[in-house]
Amino acid sequence: MNFDELYREIEEFTSKTHGSSDYNKDTHFVRGQRDGEYAPLSYLKKKSPEFDNLNVLLSVGFIQNAYNFFEPPAFCDWYEKQFGRKLSRPYTNSIIVLELPNNHVVIETLETVHRCYEKLRQENIIMNGKNLPTQMGEWYAKAIFGLTQVKSTSQRGFDFFLGDKRAEIKVHWADQSSPKGVKIRKSLVELSDYCVIVYLTKNFLIRELCLLDSDFVLRKFSGKGHTMFLKDQDVAQYFFSHSHKQKEKVANPTALLKYSTPTLAMKLAEWYPSA
Repeated sequence: MNFDELYREIEEFTSKTHGSSDYNKDTHFVRGQRDGEYAPLSYLKKKSPEFDNLNVLLSVGFIQNAYNFFEPPAFCDWYEKQFGRKLSRPYTNSIIVLELPNNHVVIETLETVHRCYEKLRQENIIMNGKNLPTQMGEWYAKAIFGLTQVKSTSQRGFDFFLGDKRAEIKVHWADQSSPKGVKIRKSLVELSDYCVIVYLTKNFLIRELCLLDSDFVLRKFSGKGHTMFLKDQDVAQYFFSHSHKQKEKVANPTALLKYSTPTLAMKLAEWYPSA
């Protein structure tokens, strides 16, 4: 993809107002090289056939962020200036902003966070870091599979979708799995179409990845209780390091290889020679 051309088109769109157009009704906007520069995806599609497919942007590293998840103030200001109208709350529920993360900064920051966590553990200040690993694992899944994150109508906060199918993401943060397996709530599996399990090492890299059909999980692991335990020996054949079955669901192979441990990345590299 020609990033220079993409960013030029976004800068060009931002340099003018578009109050008489219908672009204010778009649901997908692409962030430019600088904060405060955006363009509707439908506008970019008209400018170049190279931008005609959302999957093309996902494949080169763009991430889909629901506006309501971050509510970037720069986007709100940009929208009101471009279209001469307020950004209504009901409309923001449907807005997706695509942006290209600075992977160098992400990796550098993860290394710093890992050192900080180790220091805090040594001082007996923290016992675990459940919140941060969970959010990191969800972000990895979103980047790798091109998931859409939308505000939930329930009390869960946000839901993830792979296309029009709901995905439940479970993050396991440890260098080795527990003998009991990964614990997952049965009710959440029942509400989803896919279960994505992201196994993170203590230094926040992906040591393994698994994508399962929820119907399969319910058939194989459902018991009398409200929770299920997915043991490694029962799901290992579906790990990405062992199975190519879900290869086609990876929208962003570069992210998969970049955020995996060296061991996992070497196993997966042959799948994606151009990543």
